[in-house]
Formats: sequence, structure tokens, C-alpha cells
Amino acid sequence: MDLSVVIVNYNVQHFLEQTLLSVRKAAQKLSTEIFVVDNNSVDDSVQMVRDKFPEVHLIANTGNPGFSIANNQAIRLSKGKYILLLNPDTVVEEDTFLLCFQFMEKHPDAGGLGVRMIDGAGAFLPESKRGFPSPWVAFSKTFGLARFFPKSRLFNAYHLGFLDENETHAIDVLAGAFMFMRKETLDKVGLLDEAFFMYGEDIDLSYRIIKGGYQNYYLPATTIIHYKGESTKKGSLNYVKAFYQAMIIFARKHFTGSKARIFVSMLQVAIYLRASITLVTNVLKKMYLPLLDGAAIYGGLLFLKHFWANYHFHTPDYYPPEVSYINFPLYVLIWLGGIFLSGGYDEPFQLRRLLRGLVSSTLLLAAIYGFLELEYRSSRALILLGAAWAFSITIAIRVVLYFIKYKSLNIGRTSSRRLVFVGEKEETKRARQLLQDAEVQSNILGRIEPGTSKHSPETLGHLGQLEEIVRIYKIEEIIFCSRDLSTHSIMQWMSKLGPQLLYKILPEDSLSIIGSHSKNISGELYTIDIQFNIAKPLHKRNKRIFDLGFSFVLFLSLPIQLLIIKNKLGLLSNIFSVLIGKKTWVSYTPITYTKNILPNLRSGVLSPSDAFQKDKLNEATIQRLNMLYAKDYEWSNDVEICWKGWRQLGS
Repeated sequence: MDLSVVIVNYNVQHFLEQTLLSVRKAAQKLSTEIFVVDNNSVDDSVQMVRDKFPEVHLIANTGNPGFSIANNQAIRLSKGKYILLLNPDTVVEEDTFLLCFQFMEKHPDAGGLGVRMIDGAGAFLPESKRGFPSPWVAFSKTFGLARFFPKSRLFNAYHLGFLDENETHAIDVLAGAFMFMRKETLDKVGLLDEAFFMYGEDIDLSYRIIKGGYQNYYLPATTIIHYKGESTKKGSLNYVKAFYQAMIIFARKHFTGSKARIFVSMLQVAIYLRASITLVTNVLKKMYLPLLDGAAIYGGLLFLKHFWANYHFHTPDYYPPEVSYINFPLYVLIWLGGIFLSGGYDEPFQLRRLLRGLVSSTLLLAAIYGFLELEYRSSRALILLGAAWAFSITIAIRVVLYFIKYKSLNIGRTSSRRLVFVGEKEETKRARQLLQDAEVQSNILGRIEPGTSKHSPETLGHLGQLEEIVRIYKIEEIIFCSRDLSTHSIMQWMSKLGPQLLYKILPEDSLSIIGSHSKNISGELYTIDIQFNIAKPLHKRNKRIFDLGFSFVLFLSLPIQLLIIKNKLGLLSNIFSVLIGKKTWVSYTPITYTKNILPNLRSGVLSPSDAFQKDKLNEATIQRLNMLYAKDYEWSNDVEICWKGWRQLGS
């Protein structure tokens, strides 16, 4: 056996499918076995592998033991002369395995080999070649010196930025996404260290390979796509903690004395520094628009107060100072709360949600005003003028932000990218149907022949003219049909055209079109998978608000409820459990077997099947009821279910 390919998967079913399709093609040139180790995914990855890739050796773990343990499970069963550890969010070229095999055969000193990697936008990934994280290297990376001096031998030794990405080099560290290694090397230096759960194991193993008398190499003769951000989400505190803790494990394992102490101290400082930056960045991403809206509305209210006092009352000091620092902040909070609850900050350019939130909150504000004592009422005119200002300025802010982002003033309209297919007629027809089934809005301009010389009259041109077609038609997105194009050709064009375009690939026989425009964000899927309302932020938030509101209503009317509801102690327990977030009032009906495709919910007091006689419902029917509840969820559904099942609220 020439090669054993090991892929550890965790909840990236569609990307894994594309990876395995590319591996299947690359494996035809060598004697190859393929292992997939699934760490208890809940997205049907296991079933997909069983159905579509019967040749794969599948290890389905019932828990998530971590990346290192999962890889070692397969390595111990492998029979190949070489071992390739490959990420499930990658795409390899047809000759990747053969070129790596030939290189290793010609270089007996090579213990491990990495290749040139690009992201989903065609941009080179600098982690394709890395140096060991000494204290100075870690300092330069952590404090941004490497970013400011990317080609410096002194400041960017971590990514070896001074080495040409298009030349073969001896390097220190292999990227965990693609580690091509000799089996005899692993027998000598050991497998992945299972003390590393997710990060750092590649650095540790690379270090041990060199310590064992071998050399690691970087080979640019072949390229792979690494979508990145799919198996791991890097804009999170969990990532920061896990990554730097892994570096601490590495430092304590391989360094001694003052060098180890300095390195560990530096990494501990880096954890808090990066965690603080990540926390502030995440908060600003979520809060910048509410803060901008709030400041603009408040500023307008101050202006309106002075204007109305002078214009209508002819007295600049007509309104007491309390209006500015009590009434106006309250108005602003109510308006912002209305926008938030209507989903206006989840999808900021959906003006319908913005206006719905402002209308409802203005009505609430007017109602509150009507109940206030006379001495606490500022002015109905200020509320009406303030509401008009809030409508105007929040819309203006979104128009400006939309123009800055999209260079267009067509806010509120569904943005349709100018899209072309590259492929034969049959596959592009299938791609069109997938886009239609997935309800994707696109301005499809036509098809480009995958050949480089001739094209039929109904096409825009052939592949050799792609660059010119992109320029003339102002193309924004390209979908490559992988059945009709080599992966090598797709990657070449992605790199040539650059990251200003969006690229996606339709894998052969797949029901998903896959791509990712940045290594730092999740990839984008055009898939016919069911979209569940209950998984959307707006509906998740509304469900929690209903839970809290309904719990308070039940608590305030407890003397009455205790006369109606059967299990009185159960009701009290349920109210408390829902308030602390342990339960929800309505959830799925539990059944013996359920396909793991529904979004997670807390256990519920009631369920969609409570309106029926459960003993007469089979599991398939219950599963369909659960599916419909998740797919079409509105908070009013919970109201209806709770109303009908009122007497069972203590169950």
C-alpha cells in the first residue's frame, strides 16, 4: 500500500463530501486507502460517507475525543508506506498524491511534506510554510510585527515570509491541514501527542520529526484549497484559549529552564491580550450599529428639544433638564429595543424589519406616555418629532453603510450577483436547478465552455477567454462544475483572477455548491437542505422572550393557575426551570430514534404532538411534526400549543 489518507471530520458534511470526491480522483494514481474518523457529528456526515463512499474505512466515534486521538485511531490501522493527515475542508488536485509520493521517494531525508495552500478566494495561505514558535517568533506574531513586516526574516519567521511561495524549501512546521509523512518516521518519533486536543499537535509532531533526524519540506508543485474556518471558528474566545494553551503545552514539553519560563509567561500574557481584543472586537461588531443609531437619535432629540422650545413656546429653557438625561435616554432605549426585537440588527439592510420595530416601539412609547402622571410627561410633540427623526436617521445610516459596502443605493432589494457557470451544458443545467431549489437570488448571465478553444453560439465563450469575459460582463461570481474541469484548472483560475470575485464549486453528483470567500469566516453553501426558522437568531430570541414572559404571567397569576393545573408542584418546578434556561415551554416530542438534523432545543414541558393522542402516533409521524415545528416556527406557535395544553403545564 503506497498511501493511507486520514481525515478527521466534525460537522462539515458538505465540505467533507467535496474533499472525498477530490481524494477519490487523486487516489487513482497510487495504491491508496482512505480513512474517515468522525467525532460524533450531528449533521449526517456518517451516513453520507456510508452511502456515497463505500470504499472509505469509516470510524464513527460516539464522542469527540479530539483531533490527535482521532487521527491516531486511523494511523494505527493504516497499511500505507506514507500517511497523509488531511482536513475535511480541503480540495486536492488530481496529481497531488502522486507528486508528493515522488518527492518523498527522491528525498529519503524527508520525514514530512507540506504543499502550497490557497483559500476559497484563491489567495495564498502563509501557514503553508512555518517556522518553530520560539519566544521571539511568538512575540512577533502575537504583537503584530509579522503582519507589518511580512517579508522580514527577523519579524515573520513564523510564516517564513522571506521564502518564495513558488519554490521548494526545507521548513520547520507542516500545516495540520495537510501533513504527508513517512510511516517509518511516525514509527520512530511517535504518533500525534494526545495531550493536544485540537491545536498545536502539528507543531509538536513537526518538531519531533526534525528531532528524529528527518527534514520537513514545502512543495509548491501542487496546490490544495483549504477553506479554513469550517472545522474551527477562529473569531471566538474558545479558539484563543485553546490555541495558546496548546502552545503552552508545547513550550513546557520541549523547552527547559529560563527559556521555557519566558515562553510560557509570554503565552499567558498573549492569552489575555488576544482574548481581550477578541472580546472587544466581537462586542463592537454586534454593538456598533445600535450605538450609532442611539447616538444619532439622541443627538436629534436634543436638537428637536431646543428647536421646539424656541419655535413653539418661544422659551429656550421651557423643558426641564431632566428631559435630556431621563426622558430622552428612555425613548432611545425603547426605539432600539423595538428594532432589536423585530430583527432589525440581525439583518440591518432589511428596512421592513427596521420600520416594523420603530412603529411598534413608538406605539409602546405613546402608550407609556399616556399612563404617566402629568408632571412626568415632557411633550407629545417631542415624541412624534423624535419618532420621525428616528425613522429618517436610521434609514439614512443604513443607506450610507450599504453604499460603503456594496457601492449601490438599492438598499432593501435582494442583491443578485452577476454569475456565470463554467462547465458543460448538462452540469450547468443541474447547477441552475440547485440554485432554484435553494432559492438563491442570482443574475445568471450564461455558461462558459470548459474547453480552451471552441464554444457554441449559446455560450459566452470558452475557458481561455474567462479573464476577458469577467472584465466585459463585470462578473461577480463564478461556479465551476468539477465534473467538467480538473481541480488543477479551477485552482489556477482562482489564483489568476484573484479574491475580488466569489468562487464556488459544484462537486460531481453532489446536491451542494460550495465556496468560501475568506479564511476567517464560514464557507457559503448553496444547498437544498431544509432551512429551519427556529435556528434563526430572531426566532431563537423570540422563543426565549416568550418563555420568560409566559413564565412571569404564570407566576403572577399563580393562585388561579393552582386551581386549574393538575400537577401544582410540577408547575412551580417548570416555571423555575424555564426562567433559569434549563427548560423551554415547548420543544420536540421525544422519540426513540430521531435523525440528527433538527436544531438543538432544551427539553420542553409541552410539544407539538400534545394536541393528538400520542399513543396512536408512530415515530415517523412524530418526527414530521417535530420537523414542521422547527421549519415553520413562529412564537405564536408556542402560544397556541400552550393555550391548548394549559392543564398539562405542570407535567
